Amino acid sequence: MTLGCKVNAYESEAMLELFKKAGYTVHNDPEEVSDIYIINTCTVTNLSDRKSRQFIRRSKRANPQAVVAVVGCYAQTSPDQVEAMEDVDLVMGTKDRNKIVDYVEEILTKRQKIVHVTDSSKHREFESFFIEDQKDHTRAYVKIQDGCNQFCSYCIIPYARGPIRSRDPQETLEEIQSLVDRGYQEVILTGIHVASYGVDLGEIRLIDLIERIARIPGLRRIRLSSVDPRLVTEDFIQRLQATGKVCDHFHLSMQHASNKILRAMNRKYSQEEFFEKTEIIRKYMPYAGLTTDCIVGFPGEEEEDFEILKDFVKKVAFSRIHVFPYSPREGTKAAGMKQIDGNIKQMRSKALMEVGEELSLDFIEQNRNRDLEVLFEKEERGLYHGYTTNYIRVAASSQENLTNKIYHGTIKDKTVEPVEFQIRR
Repeated sequence: MTLGCKVNAYESEAMLELFKKAGYTVHNDPEEVSDIYIINTCTVTNLSDRKSRQFIRRSKRANPQAVVAVVGCYAQTSPDQVEAMEDVDLVMGTKDRNKIVDYVEEILTKRQKIVHVTDSSKHREFESFFIEDQKDHTRAYVKIQDGCNQFCSYCIIPYARGPIRSRDPQETLEEIQSLVDRGYQEVILTGIHVASYGVDLGEIRLIDLIERIARIPGLRRIRLSSVDPRLVTEDFIQRLQATGKVCDHFHLSMQHASNKILRAMNRKYSQEEFFEKTEIIRKYMPYAGLTTDCIVGFPGEEEEDFEILKDFVKKVAFSRIHVFPYSPREGTKAAGMKQIDGNIKQMRSKALMEVGEELSLDFIEQNRNRDLEVLFEKEERGLYHGYTTNYIRVAASSQENLTNKIYHGTIKDKTVEPVEFQIRR
């Protein structure tokens, strides 16, 4: 059971693969009764912690004799809380998860609770996983980085994940080559703060790694999971474009557009600097999909700040925005600030989501009748679904099996996703 981000999803896949190699049968259906439950937790909000506890209790109810292992960010930041739960057999933080099979088997033998949580601030080595097979056999997530040194005022993740650590570039290339050999055509490079890749290694930086990945024969597409806007420079985008494989889609972590709120969040850029980065991207990739996250109702957000945010997302013309009402996380600086009324948060969130829906439709309209490339991922109810390079979800009907195939074509109608896609034969 996995809660939280794409990094968690990758790590869950890796842990499941370890169990498969050890001879265990893996159930992907969380409703199916198991002898061992691995709950990979998230702690980004207090709600995430509560969901983690619900999963723990549900697992033990399903099979009182099962071993319940609680791993990940919630276990790392609140080990005493997790250990105090009678339903938990293994408490493991964000380190040594590649040894999880050994710990579970020790519990099966001795029937004693084990707590293995180390000080995240002392984590200095990238913990390597090597995934040979992922659920989705068309595109694969590859974790290249862990940890964060940003310390945004609302975020607990630097305490859960520790300082930045980058994966060895050769090891990254070997995993991607292995995935390509198994038929994967797209990789998504993921991490907690991907933009910091290489800072701890010396000479190499993210763009250098991407250029090396792009030289792998058979790999068709490279996508970045999330990008700190400060990473974007003319040189960076020109070099990405020159690879011929990096998708024209960028998820830029914005959070807000009011400079007052950005300072309170300890985000290290201004609205003006952020906009400059979007202009650089569009200079070289005019139809790039730009997606972002927005936190609404952060402490100190007045109506004027919200209007600035709303106007700015229109100015940038994001292709998609993810809106989150601010939720205080215990242990962060922002949790101690004067909070905004929940009803105001919900009203503002709804208003911004409506703007986001309009922007998504506008972006689809801009791409009508353009030649678009789609990697089809799966079939649902007679239609094959996939994503364009600039991250529009489309669906096409076909007598032929389109799964894991790349086709060019056009979208005809301005509708909500998935948009009907006409393949060019």
